[in-house]
Amino acid sequence: MRHGIFAQSLGRAVAASAALLLGSAALAQTPNDTALADLAETTQGGWDVPAVGLMQMRDGQVRIGVYGLRETGEDVPVTPDDMWHIGSNTKSMTATLVARLAERGLVSWDDTIEDLLGAHIATIDPGYHDVTFRHLLSHHSGAPANIGMFHMMRFKVEGADGRPMPEQRLDFAGHILGSAPETEPGTEFVYSNAGYVIAGAMLEQALGEPWEVLIEREVMTPLGIDEFGFGAPGSQDQIDQPRGHRDGLLGNLVAMAGPDADNPPVLGPAGTMHMSLADYALYLQAHMDGGRGVDTEFLSQDSWDILHNAPFEAGYSMGWGLGTDELQHSGSNTMWIMHTVIVPEQQIGAVIVMNRARTDHAGPLFRQVVSMD
Repeated sequence: MRHGIFAQSLGRAVAASAALLLGSAALAQTPNDTALADLAETTQGGWDVPAVGLMQMRDGQVRIGVYGLRETGEDVPVTPDDMWHIGSNTKSMTATLVARLAERGLVSWDDTIEDLLGAHIATIDPGYHDVTFRHLLSHHSGAPANIGMFHMMRFKVEGADGRPMPEQRLDFAGHILGSAPETEPGTEFVYSNAGYVIAGAMLEQALGEPWEVLIEREVMTPLGIDEFGFGAPGSQDQIDQPRGHRDGLLGNLVAMAGPDADNPPVLGPAGTMHMSLADYALYLQAHMDGGRGVDTEFLSQDSWDILHNAPFEAGYSMGWGLGTDELQHSGSNTMWIMHTVIVPEQQIGAVIVMNRARTDHAGPLFRQVVSMD
């Protein structure tokens, strides 16, 4: 049995005066919580990253603390309202989109690749014919982790040139599905970004709209999420948002902007979104409410149960890793990293985000964030 990172006592409830109420989470001028900002400063120095953002969620209240620079070497500090790349934390959002559409009968969890893509892709290996959204979103489809580097570079060029995303995702899916699955679908967990792109292509062909349009209309807008986007946040010619960083050849950090600041847009359903921490809290609160049986207009309890339980008993549901009592995920495009943990029954959660991809074990830091008074 796995042990959750919250096994120890989490301290007292957060005082309301120090919290940001979820009902106003997306408003401008989010306060920089002093205690969390101090912890972010300690973490920024200890982990050697340009900037750190920390968020605590507890009993419907949110605290955000940030410290550091949007770009290394530039005197432009991060703010609590800045937007951060969330990487593969996007995956649960794609799964949530499927749930929203399935409730209206526009797709089904049991729709297969053959059902939705068979008429659009010339050759689909028979091993993929019966693979469903359940397989794809729980990483049990047999699809490889990623498409090859040559095609990744090609899609980066095509993304910059503006070829419609549904065309690109159909193309991407065709390259994967033309070969046999790497494992027998339903039998083995293989973490697959490619599988999420295929799921995105299925949605696009079923609805006739890009995944980007669907995720905004069906997930972001109903939850009141305003500060979000696709790809790396900010503009190329101004340091108006944090920038991701790579390690340079001389051991220095190099800030990334423009097309090279993220993976190709075709990978959107697998992990290219960015948003503010306050808006991310709105999304996480919906999952915390649904996860403890609160009646929500956003989704039925049956849908929340599908999203939060593993269909193939491998410790992974629909875009969420499953701990003892928590839902968790991390995301990184190699220039950013975000760690998320929520415990629905206890109504607590924590988020750690940095604009450099460090792989240090985050468990102790999570415990500090959620237990802070």
